[in-house]
Amino acid sequence: MTPIEQTVFIVEDDAAVRDSLGLLLGLKGYRTQSFVCAEDFLRVYQPSWAGCLLLDIRMPGMDGLALQDALQQKKFSLSIIMMTAHGDVPTVRTALKAGAVDFLEKPVDPDMLLNAIRSALDADAALRTIADTTEAAKVRLSALTARELQVAELVAQGRPNREIATMLGISPRTVEVHKASIREKLHVESVPELVRLVMSASTMAG
Repeated sequence: MTPIEQTVFIVEDDAAVRDSLGLLLGLKGYRTQSFVCAEDFLRVYQPSWAGCLLLDIRMPGMDGLALQDALQQKKFSLSIIMMTAHGDVPTVRTALKAGAVDFLEKPVDPDMLLNAIRSALDADAALRTIADTTEAAKVRLSALTARELQVAELVAQGRPNREIATMLGISPRTVEVHKASIREKLHVESVPELVRLVMSASTMAG
């Protein structure tokens, strides 16, 4: 995913800082969208947004850490880069432990900022690739019956036919019938291919 397809969302209450960040990133080819406060961002945020969030920690009203926490409740997936002019170790630790990918002190060094943005966008793109692969695998597996899915998962665990039969209370011959149906529905030619598909579907589980 290229920078132009992603957006760097800037949440910063200082207009001068907000404008300078937007100008710098715009000149480097990044698409940006700025917000004056955390509440404004939270009000319009969409899970489908791709990119990263450049977030000031100390703001009137909801601060950066509170916004980070609120977004986690919404299954937020954008990479977060925190900024502050008053960084302290406990604050940094809290932000990073909660999932921030980087922490920048103001005034922000342009080179450090650009490096952080590139890393954050790469991380965002990688996660979305995994999510897309997972969703595609889940769609394919949805073609199976509940029993076929059980058999597929046990095959993926390396269980032999007789063990699968015993675990499910069916005959080994019935297991073979299910496996044939699974191969036909999923268009897989081998057990390793089936294993990869089942593992892909469970990659983002939990």
